[in-house]
Amino acid sequence: MTGSEVAHHGLNLVTPLVFLGAAVFAVPLFRMFKLGAVIGYLAAGVAVGPYGLRLIDDPASVLTLAELGVVLLLFIIGLELKPSRLWAMRRDIAGFGLSQVVLCGGILAGVAMLAGLTWQGAVIAGAGLALSSTAFAAPLIGDRNELASPYGQRAFSILLLQDLAIVPLLALVALWSPVTAHAGSTSGWFTGLEMIAAVTSVVVMGRYVLNPMFKLLAKSGASEIMTAAALLVVLGAAALIQVAGLSMAMGAFLAGVLLAESRFRHELEANIEPFRGLLLGLFFIAVGMGIDLGLVASNAAMILGMVLGLMIAKTALIFALARATGSNWRDALKIGTVLSQGGEFAFVLFAAAVSGGILHAESSAILTAVVTFSLAFTPLAFALAQRVATPGASAIRNADFSTATGNALVIGFGRFGQVIAQILLLRGVDVTIIDHRVDAIDAAARYGMKIHYGDGSRLDILKAAGAGKAELICVCVEYAEVALKIVDFCRVQFPMAKLMVRSADRNQSLVLAGRDVDYHIRETFESAVKLGERALAALGAADSVVGDLIKEFRQRDMERFNRQLSEGVYAGAELLNKKSAFEPTQ
Repeated sequence: MTGSEVAHHGLNLVTPLVFLGAAVFAVPLFRMFKLGAVIGYLAAGVAVGPYGLRLIDDPASVLTLAELGVVLLLFIIGLELKPSRLWAMRRDIAGFGLSQVVLCGGILAGVAMLAGLTWQGAVIAGAGLALSSTAFAAPLIGDRNELASPYGQRAFSILLLQDLAIVPLLALVALWSPVTAHAGSTSGWFTGLEMIAAVTSVVVMGRYVLNPMFKLLAKSGASEIMTAAALLVVLGAAALIQVAGLSMAMGAFLAGVLLAESRFRHELEANIEPFRGLLLGLFFIAVGMGIDLGLVASNAAMILGMVLGLMIAKTALIFALARATGSNWRDALKIGTVLSQGGEFAFVLFAAAVSGGILHAESSAILTAVVTFSLAFTPLAFALAQRVATPGASAIRNADFSTATGNALVIGFGRFGQVIAQILLLRGVDVTIIDHRVDAIDAAARYGMKIHYGDGSRLDILKAAGAGKAELICVCVEYAEVALKIVDFCRVQFPMAKLMVRSADRNQSLVLAGRDVDYHIRETFESAVKLGERALAALGAADSVVGDLIKEFRQRDMERFNRQLSEGVYAGAELLNKKSAFEPTQ
């Protein structure tokens, strides 16, 4: 058969091969030069698109599919946000986040009007540029394991508000569009009721339908069905919300939040993650395909000036807002720089504005180029902010490790590491303590303790801190993924040292059990057991009875743990609520 006959009678694999080949080549190359995966995807899109090698001529059709990557990203972000956590963040979301969008959007809209846009086009342009990239900023913070830090939480609050802001902004485009102004439309009241009904439906299904459904599917033992169900939930919620006139991303995010406290959360996240990564990469490739290199080249000076102006203005405005709402200057600078770029929703907003006749295609193309190049410059700006916000880090590192001679190494000086260090020091052990947080080092210094500055997840730092000579290494860091990375380094590079690890929860302990560590303990386990002892005594149980019950509890917990290692995370569930067969004599 000829090539054309194959294409006619079977699948045309040219397009997916082009995408996969471009991604596989460009992303590792750009990561090698510390430019990040997103810039690699954008460059791959430019190369294969209609303004590059012309391997693919229709970026718009690709972008439609690729937007599912943003949808899946918002679902996974929602899974990480329990409703209680959202409620705790409400002030930053409604105050800090809303102020950022209004202030930045208003000032940028004013500049756009001075540049000659209509007031409607200026508002849309300003608002689009005010939005930052969740897909870009969140990984930048996450790569440094700082999403749970104070500045990470505040930056995410702004990103969350911005993601929600796309809904009213798209509604404004529809309202102001001269293309649809005279067309027949549904009553505003009816449209509002549709939106309320759609959101209510997602909430009700999330609370009362999804958990029983996943429980039933889990009993089937078919992992592919769980994956299919996860995709069905995400896409179903996105489609339902979209039909009501809201954004798909909002529907997916809402579904994620509702499942954040589900026992199936980790399974869902694991099933969705591969699709999210690929589709999000496809999204950025599609965006890169839409960059008109000729237009960019002919307006290079203007675009570069707009990019620098945008990033400087957003950094300054967000810095001022962060300082005014309680952040220290270091955190405010990090928040400002990590959010200084334009965002992926700007592409959607500008495309809708062109379709609605609010923006000219050429203006949209220039704005798209500005957003794209602001993404490219953000890692550099953020890295510079990190250096400025950590004054003297290099000097601290060099001075500290020249005196690191302890035969015990404690990595992480949080509330857990502090106790371990004090116990070792009480015995007279020569302890080297490292932590990467300048604030923690300063606080420890006020109590006369010497903490060495360094990131314990870096092999060169571990070697400089004397891990190769240490008899004991205690991993006391807060984040599970960082702890596992350190454990892997230590087992390969420093096999003679005794390795003891703080575990955040049972799931991490199950992982550590297979990593050949000498000892690991859940950080809250022993304190909870101790409180349980006191609780039984407070209810009148005799000391001998308390001792027997606690002994049985520990045996059950160990039995369940061993069964989970061999049979899976849900094994031994019947041991949790089973009453003790021990009948104390009175």
